[in-house]
Parts: sequence; C-alpha cells; structure tokens
Amino acid sequence: MPDSRAPAGGTSVFFSAEHEMLRDQVRRFVEEEIKPHGDAWEKAGLVPRAVLRRMGELGFFGIRYPEAYGGSAMDTLATVVLAEELGRSTYSGVAITALVHTDMASVHLHNAGSVEQKARWMPKVIAGETICAVAVTEPGAGSDVKSIRTTARRSNEGWVLNGTKMFITNGVHGDLYCVAAKTGPLDGGAKAVTMFLVEKGTPGFRVGRALDKHGWRSSDTAELVFEDCRLPADAILGEEGRGFYAIMKNFQNERIVIGAMAMGEAQAALDLTLEQVKTRQAFGAPLWQKQAIRQRLAMRAAEVEAGRQLVYATAWRDAQGQDVTREVSMLKAYCGELVNKVMYDCVQFHGGMGFMRESAIERMARDARVQAIGGGATEVMLEEVAKRL
Repeated sequence: MPDSRAPAGGTSVFFSAEHEMLRDQVRRFVEEEIKPHGDAWEKAGLVPRAVLRRMGELGFFGIRYPEAYGGSAMDTLATVVLAEELGRSTYSGVAITALVHTDMASVHLHNAGSVEQKARWMPKVIAGETICAVAVTEPGAGSDVKSIRTTARRSNEGWVLNGTKMFITNGVHGDLYCVAAKTGPLDGGAKAVTMFLVEKGTPGFRVGRALDKHGWRSSDTAELVFEDCRLPADAILGEEGRGFYAIMKNFQNERIVIGAMAMGEAQAALDLTLEQVKTRQAFGAPLWQKQAIRQRLAMRAAEVEAGRQLVYATAWRDAQGQDVTREVSMLKAYCGELVNKVMYDCVQFHGGMGFMRESAIERMARDARVQAIGGGATEVMLEEVAKRL
C-alpha cells in the first residue's frame, strides 16, 4: 500500500485528498515554525501565544468544529493527521499544548455548551485567541474520575467552587477551563459530577504553582486552586450530574489522539536512529552493518506500522459512528507502551550521544514516558479491554 504518511499526493485506504492536504500543511508548519524554535520553548517552559494564534489562523484548531464558528467540519481521521504530524515534530510539549486545546478541553464546550456559551467562546477558541484547559485530575483522583473531591454548591448568585486540581496542561497560561466538580454527595459516584466553565481571573480561582516535569518541558502544567470561587448560574457546562459521562465520552477521542501522537513520535525516533546507525562508524563499518541492530530496528518499524494502522482503522470506524471503546483502549495501551520501547532502543543505538541533553532523542525519550500514563494508564486500559473480551 502506498505510504499513507506521505505529503499531499500520497494515497491511503483511510485518507482522502483533503486529509493529505492537511498533513502536508501541518508538516510544513512543523518544519518551518516549530523545529527552528522548539529548543527555546523547552527552556522557557511554554509555547508562545503568537505561535498558538498562528495555528489558529491556519485552521488547525477548528478541524472538527462547524464552519459557523470558523472551523472546517472534518472527521476523526483529520484529528489523527494533526496529532501524528505534531508528534513527528520531536517536540511533544508543543504537540500536547495544541492537542489538549483542540481535542481534550474545548470539546467539552462544543459538545455540551449552550448556544450562548458556544457563540461567545468557540470563534475565539478556533482562532487561538482563547486557549483551553480541562481540569479533572486531582491529587487523589486521576483515572478514577468518580473519586474527585472538588465541590460546587449552589448559591444565590450561582455556584461556589472549592477544591484543587493537579497536572493540568495549559493550566498556567490558559484562558478558559472546563472544570469537573461534585454537585452531589462526595460518595455519589458518577451522577454527582458536573462540568463548569471557569475563566481565568475569576475571584477565588488561582494557579497554585507551575509544575516541574520530567518531559513535555515546553508544555505548561499547573496545580489549580479553587477557594470559594464564585461562578454565575450559567457557568454550568451541559446538564447537572452529567459531567462524568461527558468525560468518559471524550476519553475515546482523547485516547485516539494520544495514540496517533505516540506513533508520530515513534516514527520520528526511528527516522533519526536509522540516519544515525547508517552513518555512525564502529569497528570499521556503519552500525547498520550489525545484524542485531538492523533486525531490532526492523522489528520496531513493523510494530510501529501495526500501531499506526490500528489508530487509523479505529479512527475510521469512529468517524462512521461505530462503538470503538475496546479498540480505543487497545490502541492507547499498545501505542503508549510501544513508543517507550522504541525510544529505549533508539537511545541505545545513539550510544553516549543518546544520553546527552543536546540530542533530540534524549528529549523524545523523556517526553514519551508519560504516554503510558496520561489519558488512561496502561493498566486501566487493559482492564477495559479485558471486560470486552
């Protein structure tokens, strides 16, 4: 089958000409506007707002959203293209900054927001003027969403929010936060969770601290604190008591995105390592001449191709409206583990340089570690698969 990773003009059983045009556009953006500056953003700990606005101008933030708000109304496969190509950039902190905005946070606004909420916010979200974050995880609740302890109680004016959120991507520099809180008893389970829209600058809401991470250094991550944070009545996002189900629904899209990003990362690592082993001399010949090395890389290439095709096929089925819960859980577990296995070998075959902070592969190996954790840890995903065997 022709290379479905090729720029515009390539063909695939999954992707249309429109998808390939998008791939070519994102790939050009990566080469011209991310790679030359990525190291500086890693040191700064953020992606400049001007860059995010540029991504909005190019249409990357509105791929799945209606044309009425400035989007292009494409499908799940278009999101896969964006995630895979951003993953291939080798700067996964940049990738996750954009993808949390497009596919993990703003989707709550689009899917559950009122007509008024969407009219107010969606054009700015798509333009990259308003950057979104989703605040679900807490110090004592990650994959177990039902266990969150942030509360929202009714007041005469609306709602009062109290609690702490942890590991929130875009938490420091975001503008609009989709926050999960308990509006029922703390032990009320799924039906007690409700989503709220909280703007930066709302009294009682502050960034507790910026978090210092192992990887994704150019992505800002924060602890958020809500102390008698007063929200208007219309800050509720969707229906009261339906937040858990909204989170679970979007986990399917989020995990496809993470899988696609991971396979983009893995492919980029293999590309860098193939170049390394074909030029690096050892014992009088390129490392590529060593059978053990080239066969290991051949196996990793086969595994990455398998993971990529699982992502593509699952995204295609999702675009057809099919239930892909099992396959999404499979790909999240498989791709999250595989990208780390690929990085291990790629660092190994770079030798000492692979351990140096100045090398791309060292950064990529650090960035990849969280792929088996964020968005649903491997162990949680495998339990979801096991339920459906």
